[in-house]
This record gives sequence, structure tokens and C-alpha cells, in this order.
Amino acid sequence: MSAKDIFHDAVKHTLEKDGWQIANDPLFLRFGGLDMYINLSAQKIIAAEQDQQKIAVEVKSFVSPSATTEFSTALGQFLKYQLALEEEQPDRLLYLAVPFDTYRSFFTLELPRLLIQRYQVRLIIFDPEEEMIVKWQK
Repeated sequence: MSAKDIFHDAVKHTLEKDGWQIANDPLFLRFGGLDMYINLSAQKIIAAEQDQQKIAVEVKSFVSPSATTEFSTALGQFLKYQLALEEEQPDRLLYLAVPFDTYRSFFTLELPRLLIQRYQVRLIIFDPEEEMIVKWQK
């Protein structure tokens, strides 16, 4: 199991403040001969529909000197986890959680933006200091 991201607890608290119940910390999946650990899984009851939304969240801090390298790693993990979830837990949507500052400075650049769009990466853009969700991008 890999180490927790530095913003792991901030994202966890952010989701809880937004009404999500943390189900797994981390979410363990075994698929294709590999063991995988997605940072968090959560669920939320939608009162009007009496239905339950389920998500999995991979948290990335983007604090290393190369945002490009971190993005490449994050995208690879997202695609691997997405395939595993589609097969093992198809009712759970995967999100990549990224800090707002990183989103604003890096994810709005053309190449990251196009890759996010092409591979349909869902984002949770969060403020780690305020522990709040700035934007859900689906």
C-alpha cells in the first residue's frame, strides 16, 4: 500500500463536510492480478431519489517540482483504477482530487485540459486550507 498524499486528510474532511460518508480509507481492489489502493471511497444518500451515490477518490497534491510528471502518474493511476472499478464496482464513479491552485495554474493549460477531456477524468477541485470543494468537474 502506498503512502497517503499530504492532502489526504484535507480531502477526507472536505468530503465529510459536503455530506459524504467515508466508506473505505483506502478502498482496496484486486483486479487483473494486481492489488490496488484508491485513497478513499464515499457514499451519499440522495433523499429525493432514495438512491445512493458512490464515489472513489484518488488524491494528488502536485507539490513536486514537475507538475507534468505528477500529472502523468496521476493520469496513469486514474485510467488503471477506472478500468478496475468498471469491472469490479460499476456503480462507483472515480474522481481525481486536485488542489485549486494546481487546477488553476496547470489543469487549465491546453494539453492537460485536452487529456482530462479525452479520457473523461472527473475532478474534485478542492481548497486544502479551507477544506472545501471549489468545483466538481464531470
